[in-house]
Amino acid sequence: MTLGLGKFTYTRGLHELGDGLYAWLQPDGSWGWSNAGLICDGGQSLLVDTLFDAPLTLEMLAAMRRAEPQAAEIGTIVNTHANGDHYNGNQCVPGAEIVAARATAEQMAADPPSRLAAMQANAASMGLPGKFFAEVFAPFDFAGVTQTLPTRTFERELSLTVGVKRIDLLNIGPAHTAGDTLVHIPGDRLLFTGDILFIDGTPIMWEGPAGNWIRACERILEMDVEVIVPGHGPITDKRGVQAVKAYLEYISAEARKRYDAGMTAEDAARDIALGDYDSWGDAERIVVNVASLYREFSGDMAPANVMQLFGLMAELYFARKKRTG
Repeated sequence: MTLGLGKFTYTRGLHELGDGLYAWLQPDGSWGWSNAGLICDGGQSLLVDTLFDAPLTLEMLAAMRRAEPQAAEIGTIVNTHANGDHYNGNQCVPGAEIVAARATAEQMAADPPSRLAAMQANAASMGLPGKFFAEVFAPFDFAGVTQTLPTRTFERELSLTVGVKRIDLLNIGPAHTAGDTLVHIPGDRLLFTGDILFIDGTPIMWEGPAGNWIRACERILEMDVEVIVPGHGPITDKRGVQAVKAYLEYISAEARKRYDAGMTAEDAARDIALGDYDSWGDAERIVVNVASLYREFSGDMAPANVMQLFGLMAELYFARKKRTG
């Protein structure tokens, strides 16, 4: 398959990639607005990720079935990682085999969608973090999500077939989350990355270490791929991979300087100049990224205080919103 990026526009809905391959895009790619994919061949179909809630997923599935008869019976779902915007819609494909890395499945089970539903319901009583949560996640129906977990897991690599297409699953986590799976269709030179790539949006490092994520980008750069569908943002090529890699390297170096100088993670997140990355969406995620880097530098294995991080992100988010109008 030979495709130029010029044929793709970043518009909401289903985009045909050719040869039975599709991407579902959700601008603007911000909090919860994730991408997904469909692979069809020989009367079979595989779905790469579902969406943040059932209504969004059902809308996507209806569009896929209109465009591709083979999508009427989706036999397999691959969940690239454990964030709900990539798996909360699993319930909408009953009977499908759901495949994920073992670390992803374990993280899903430990953090059910009911937690998001409770936060959404109680946001008004949660102060500034709740205000931020309510604003960015207002479009989504977490109360209607029934957790539907993977039925098949793998450790590092697994190959599947859809018709005669070979699909290679590569777990390159922990990075963004505990397990992060790339979905590679080598015969079509196509890659679905999940949230290893945020294009024109700020990556968020819930897990780390940063070096793993940087090495994942390097691995993609070595692959024979032409078209890359990120977890969020427009369809890209290796230039998008290089941009994410450069961001991670920059933030890692800047955080290290401040850690060595004795600055707190909160102060470091406020102090780091974003430069060219200031135009990327969700710049407040630097709070999470610096916090993860500081835990990495210190060897602190304790889980992050998510509510505290949401509070700090909220301060940056609303301050920026006030400045920009």
